[in-house]
Amino acid sequence: MIIPRSPQTAEDVGRHYDALDAAYRIVWGEHVHHGYWEAGDESPAEAAEALTRLVARLLAPQPGERLCDIGCGYGATAARLTEHERVEVVGFTLSEAQAKVALARGTAGFTCLKRDWLDNGMEAESFHRAYAIESSEHMVDKARFFAEAWRVLRPGGRLVVCAWLEGEGATDWQKRHLLEPICREGRLPSMGSRADYEALAAGVGFLHDSYEDISRKVRRTWSVCARRLALRLVVDGRVRRLAFGREVRDRVFLLSVPRLIAALACGAMRYGVFVWDKPRN
Repeated sequence: MIIPRSPQTAEDVGRHYDALDAAYRIVWGEHVHHGYWEAGDESPAEAAEALTRLVARLLAPQPGERLCDIGCGYGATAARLTEHERVEVVGFTLSEAQAKVALARGTAGFTCLKRDWLDNGMEAESFHRAYAIESSEHMVDKARFFAEAWRVLRPGGRLVVCAWLEGEGATDWQKRHLLEPICREGRLPSMGSRADYEALAAGVGFLHDSYEDISRKVRRTWSVCARRLALRLVVDGRVRRLAFGREVRDRVFLLSVPRLIAALACGAMRYGVFVWDKPRN
């Protein structure tokens, strides 16, 4: 597991997304996650929706079920699920800015809570299914991340996790110059490998259903982000202030996009999609 030199806290994560809110909404759009180019000719918006559809297919929810979105961002994925799958979704975010946008959606059946997942306060066995799209990386205690998912899921429940992962063959140089800085600059308390995640999930009792490495189908995301960022640096004073203003401590993440492109291209970082089930007893 990759641990950044500077310890990252939940408060750091929340401040990161609040400080860079304008840039995230411009560069990423309403979905704060990678796009999924399954066919290869999708637009960035279509690719982002495709990842949401992939998660929905793996979750396989039934109408009327209650789902948990662990790290809901601006609520776009949760809103789509409530509308298309006819389910109820409760989402969690550490960011005040994200919660404000998510709540402003006014989507029936979707509730957004500004709350740390590791101290979520939900009742045991209160959800049928749960998912985390690129949020487990921000968890200070990944073992507790899985323990809480297990606790709140009903017997027979399902957990789907999309995660940035340490590549199994990452070299010491790649870890030192790519993965560790990505963790530090992106406010990731740690970056686990596929083996780390599978061991942690099994440790609390989850049964492994499937795993897919979709790195090649998502890595175009960062080229799209780089182009959008370059354009906005030219035409948008807000983004220039975020990128170069000394008062914005998290601005370095905007300038680390080439590092992310390189890490995915060389395999030092992978993008994995896990599915686990909670036994019925």
